Amino acid sequence: MPGTVITDHQVRLYMKHRKDKTQELAAAKAGISERSARRIESSSTVTLPSQTPRRYWRARADPFEDVWESEVVPLLKSAPKLMAVTLLRKLQDDHPERFPDGMLRTLQRHVRQWRALKGPDRQVFFPQDHAPGQQGLSDFTAMGKLCVTIAGASFAHILYHFVLAFSRWEYVEVVEGGESFEALSMGLQNALWQAGGAPREHRTDSLSAAFKNVAEEQDFTVRYTALLNHYGLAGTRNNRGVSHENGSVESSHRYLKEAIEQALLLRGHRDFDDRAGYEGFVREVVMRRNRRNAAAFVVEREQLKDLPVRRTTDFVEEQAMVTRSGTFTVRAILYSAPSRLIGHLLKVRLYSDRLDCYLSGTVVLTLARGTRAAHSTRGRQLDYRHFIASLKRKPQAFKGLVFRDDLFPREAYRRTWEQLELKLTQRQACQAIVALLEMAARDGVEAALAQRLDALLAVGVLPDVKRLREEFVPRAAEVPVVTVEMPPASRYDALLPSAQAVELAEVAA
Repeated sequence: MPGTVITDHQVRLYMKHRKDKTQELAAAKAGISERSARRIESSSTVTLPSQTPRRYWRARADPFEDVWESEVVPLLKSAPKLMAVTLLRKLQDDHPERFPDGMLRTLQRHVRQWRALKGPDRQVFFPQDHAPGQQGLSDFTAMGKLCVTIAGASFAHILYHFVLAFSRWEYVEVVEGGESFEALSMGLQNALWQAGGAPREHRTDSLSAAFKNVAEEQDFTVRYTALLNHYGLAGTRNNRGVSHENGSVESSHRYLKEAIEQALLLRGHRDFDDRAGYEGFVREVVMRRNRRNAAAFVVEREQLKDLPVRRTTDFVEEQAMVTRSGTFTVRAILYSAPSRLIGHLLKVRLYSDRLDCYLSGTVVLTLARGTRAAHSTRGRQLDYRHFIASLKRKPQAFKGLVFRDDLFPREAYRRTWEQLELKLTQRQACQAIVALLEMAARDGVEAALAQRLDALLAVGVLPDVKRLREEFVPRAAEVPVVTVEMPPASRYDALLPSAQAVELAEVAA
């Protein structure tokens, strides 16, 4: 093949086969072309490739000779990171029809040589030797490129990733939303308790959850300082914008996402029934990776510090009033609540994955923590079950409801509403969708009903609420008729002591 280097072994092999075989066959057995074979035999003496003097002169004129120093080098000096393909496009614009795309390889060699001889100094990476139990590293990594879905809907999330520097033992946690302190605190604590001990140092990049980022010194936030002190950790961070200083976890990010990507490909699809299913999938990937480092972790585990008696708080508290629309807002996210809580002030504990709502010291509501919509400063996390009773009394309110589209638990219900609204009157459409949502909520048939709605829509049939209720709503078991015959009250007299004595006397007589 053109451009392929012929080795000494191939030449020797060719000459060996050439003794009793044709040139074509000998070349095929040696893995070289017939042209190369002819060139070998045309020489008066067979010279091995390693013995051939290297050529340092050009076989043809340099196409960039007249523009290199005057145009290309100044661009490289002003912006050393310019790629050769960008420089070629610039030359093509300045000199039309002179520098075809086929000259890219030549220009790349020129740029590479210039950077080696006259370019700026490059950053040197110094491999570090980590002692067992010395350092643990935390970071968050985006997972959007994996295109994971939950019940068919895109699942926007990141991963909290903890790594012990010596053994490469890992802990991973799925996080919806941003890089909050709650996510950092919960993830770090879960990692330490799963590892069974704490390292002496905890390193991160410049996370806003841990650092105020208003000064160059270690400007820890109050909550992060308390977290470090609780576990006896010395907090450190890499310089801002220098991610490789947290390299042990940064490199693990890449390999972890590659492992998850490969597991998804092996699985055959990227959709999961629920978040718990996806979390279990990620957990299995991490466990397989940790098994490869089990021996090193045994060594490191002995050097980890003992954990405190209990965890520290991994939540923050807010207060929120439930409005007359049955909603409340926490950190720009709109949540729903049962109507009985309207008008009450709730104390809300925000964890990385959930909200616990308290009223007079009692947990009255637990919700999954919501996230903000893409390119928006606000978000919604609404549960259609909280509105069913009220919508049943006022079904036509559904059509103009501000957060109507957030009440559909699955895509099938939204598409069903579109068809109902298109083909029925407003009153009929609203009554039908409210009845379907009530059925899904009250009878626990949300998923099964969604499948049936998809099947009906596929054949262009509107759902018949009455038939679907007969199919999906469990019928109450028939209560057997029990007839109880009451004995006469006089029969109970026989149980009295005096009556028993009379009866015994009669028997004795």
